[in-house]
Amino acid sequence: MAEITAAMVRDLREKTGAGMMDCKKALVEAGGEMEAAIDWLRKKGLSAAAKKSGRVAAEGLVGVATGPQTGAMVEVNAETDFVARNDQFQAFVADVAGLALSVGEDVEKLRAASYPGTTHTVQEELTRLIATIGENMTIRRARVLKVSQGVVASYIHSAVKPGLGKIGVLVAVESGSELEALETLGRQVGMHVAAARPDALDTSAVDASALEREKAVLSEQARASGKPEAIIEKMVEGRIRKYYEEVVLLEQVWVHDGESRVKQVVQKAGAKLTGFARFQLGEGIEKQASDFAAEVAAAAGTQG
Repeated sequence: MAEITAAMVRDLREKTGAGMMDCKKALVEAGGEMEAAIDWLRKKGLSAAAKKSGRVAAEGLVGVATGPQTGAMVEVNAETDFVARNDQFQAFVADVAGLALSVGEDVEKLRAASYPGTTHTVQEELTRLIATIGENMTIRRARVLKVSQGVVASYIHSAVKPGLGKIGVLVAVESGSELEALETLGRQVGMHVAAARPDALDTSAVDASALEREKAVLSEQARASGKPEAIIEKMVEGRIRKYYEEVVLLEQVWVHDGESRVKQVVQKAGAKLTGFARFQLGEGIEKQASDFAAEVAAAAGTQG
């Protein structure tokens, strides 16, 4: 009997959208032959998602879940905004976010985890959902934050249901203070992060290559003014401080009052921010432009 490797199972799953266990069983039944395994899955109705797997999925929902000293966030994509209003899809996103609290942020482990209340995996549940709703869907990413003491607060912008929306934020707040006060602070910071879109928590976390590029650009701009190098150096230092105020969470101006720095607000509350995460639905996914009028005209032309 042919050896069935993990790479073969993964390849078959990518081709068909079927679950890991179904793919392994198909390969066993087909003696390791890929095309025969695909046919086996099709006959069993388990590859209904295959022809949908190539479509761009940039809509969907971001889901968050929190527990004692931990928080999780996931992005699950679909093709249309319509699906985001589907109760089954919403329940799936909420379940996966809750599952990430214990499984972690590794998407492959999440897909392979047992789906709550069933005997099958998360990926198998997603495949069934794709077949039921009729759109390509994918678990794109996950993030988990933890604190040793304090809270991981969450914020969802434009929530369609509690914990589900288009923009999600997690904020790790370390402190021995009253949990309710920390939750309020964390939610306020979450609202700030959703609006201000910081790239890093503090100056030490700024991407080194991005910082060097910024310095190079600022230096060239300053030299163009014809000023001495000593003056140029001070000009660049001042502009880098301004750059930090734009991209670093703790250096940003607090959106709630337009005056304080985030670090001042957090220090005043006797707390420390140790991490944050911000997911915006579909960011970074190249969406296919769709001109509905042109589609209708093209369809009419082919029928005429």
